[in-house]
Amino acid sequence: MSQDAQQDVKPQSSPADAQPKASPHAGEAAPSGAQTHEQPGAEPRTQPLFSLRDARVVRAGRTILHVDRFDLAEGEHVALLGPNGAGKSTFIQLLTREVFPLHRDEPPVRFRGQARPLLSDIKQALGIVSATMHDQVRVHLPVIEIVCGGHFGTLGLPNHVRLTEEIRNRGVDALDRLGIADIAERDVMTLSTGQVRRVLVARELMSDPRVLIFDEPCTGLDPEGMYHVRDTMRLLAEEGRSVVLVTHSPEDIIPAIKRVLLIKDAQIFADGPKDQLLTSGEMTELFGVPLEVEERHGWYALRGRY
Repeated sequence: MSQDAQQDVKPQSSPADAQPKASPHAGEAAPSGAQTHEQPGAEPRTQPLFSLRDARVVRAGRTILHVDRFDLAEGEHVALLGPNGAGKSTFIQLLTREVFPLHRDEPPVRFRGQARPLLSDIKQALGIVSATMHDQVRVHLPVIEIVCGGHFGTLGLPNHVRLTEEIRNRGVDALDRLGIADIAERDVMTLSTGQVRRVLVARELMSDPRVLIFDEPCTGLDPEGMYHVRDTMRLLAEEGRSVVLVTHSPEDIIPAIKRVLLIKDAQIFADGPKDQLLTSGEMTELFGVPLEVEERHGWYALRGRY
């Protein structure tokens, strides 16, 4: 373990019950049923956007993810970093309710304090951009129709639906905010991979989500595409939207993201401030090979040490 992080972290316990290295964030909501004591005149605590307690996902008798404790505050940015197959995407699927944890009397996953929220409420709050969604773009449609499909929750316009001027203007505005309004009439199949990725971000903006989840957003992109996708995340963070990033590359982590979760072997390996966890020692331990981290102006780069 790197000396940079040793002072503020705790050693792991057994793999099945390991705790994150960094201490939980201040301001976490107390478990359901616990008594909380506010200071006189203090504002009441707000519920976290998401709260996970002892959430375990099992497939074929094997635990593929175990989250002992995790809170995400409204407006908070966070990056989930770890090797392929560590459980990062499963973690996101817990939040979006695409997968469910083992049943417990005390619900393991809560959304804004609710144990059984409406799926429509979660979908309204979240926008998701992933390489998997990109793979579904296999039709010759104008970009503006792909974007406006976000209003209806479809990839393109639903059958027998006409594009109204109001919805079209919103779609053009979403493209314009990302600097690509000039491609609104182009066939989406003629775009570069990076352009399509940004078109999908514009599509998510049609529902005005407060949280944007980027699941491996730079997969398959060239340096130009990576630059624009990372700049898009920076722009959305500046707008006040929460950015949740899933990646195995520290280079994807924009400066606005201050908190990092390291995920390894189906559990949270560490949870804490970016400057304490994005170190050469921590990355070497996380990925299992000798690595060096460099930082410049809030951006991080990772390279092998040979």
